[in-house]
Parts: sequence; structure tokens; C-alpha cells
Amino acid sequence: FRQKLHVNPDIFDSILDHISHHPIFQNNSNNHQLPIALQLAVFLNHAGHYGNATSNQDITQWAGIGVGSVTNCTNHVMVALLDQHDKFIYFLMADSDDAERAHEWVEKRTCPEWQNSILAIDGSAVNLMNKPSLHGEVFFNRKSAYSLNCQVCFFYDITHSILFSS
Repeated sequence: FRQKLHVNPDIFDSILDHISHHPIFQNNSNNHQLPIALQLAVFLNHAGHYGNATSNQDITQWAGIGVGSVTNCTNHVMVALLDQHDKFIYFLMADSDDAERAHEWVEKRTCPEWQNSILAIDGSAVNLMNKPSLHGEVFFNRKSAYSLNCQVCFFYDITHSILFSS
């Protein structure tokens, strides 16, 4: 499940609960849409892979649906998710109780310097065009590509740092 969809089953169920009543999944046609759970699975499979593994043909074979259905499922779920954007993606107010709890958690479990950060993105791979000439094998990742891992952290006081590490 996780290998194909890149989420735990409970997260899948939660996403499904949040998008199931979206009007994009309703129609007045005699041709019924695919079950919303299947549409979400197709979307997550599509979004969680790259290269040949994300082709419509590959997903068609995996899901047992037509090529056009892969595109439709992906588009339907994307519309439903984007309509949920403001409900789930937002920055905490600096003086809120949630922000204070987050600050305490960060201070206890990570670098104290990051206590006032509002966003950290960890693990994004930035692919390199070629193997680096110095210690090149160090940059070879689990996906058989040469890359740098990127970590970005933004702070409340408007300063920011971008750290690259291999």
C-alpha cells in the first residue's frame, strides 16, 4: 500500500473522508464515475512516482482502468484537494497557542536555533545533471540518480537559510 500510494492507510482514509463530498465527484450522466477511493489511489500513485513509473500506461496496467480514466481521476482528485487548500495548509500566527507548542517541541527535539522557524522542508532531492567529479559516489541516491538533499527553514524574524547537504 505504502509503496504504491506513499501514504499510510489511515491517512488515505482521512483524505478520502475530506474529499468524498466534493461536487467534482458528482454527475448526472448514465456513465457513473469510478469509486472515489480508486480515483484517490490513482492520483496518489501518479503523484508519488516519476519517470516511467508515472506514465498513464503504467498506472492503467496497475489500476485496471483506461488511459483516459487515469487523467480524469488525477484531475478530479486534484480539484478536490485544491479546494481544501486553505483548510489544511496555512501558517500559524506567531502568538498563537499552537505556535507556542510547536516552538517548545522544536526546541526539545531539534536545534534550539530553529525554535522560531515557521516552515522546514526536509529531504527534497535536487537532481544533478552529471556525477560530481569529487566524491561523486557520495551523491548517488536510492533512486539511482546523483542529487543533493535540500533543507529549507524560514524564521519568524524574516531571515532564512538554505542548507544543502549530501
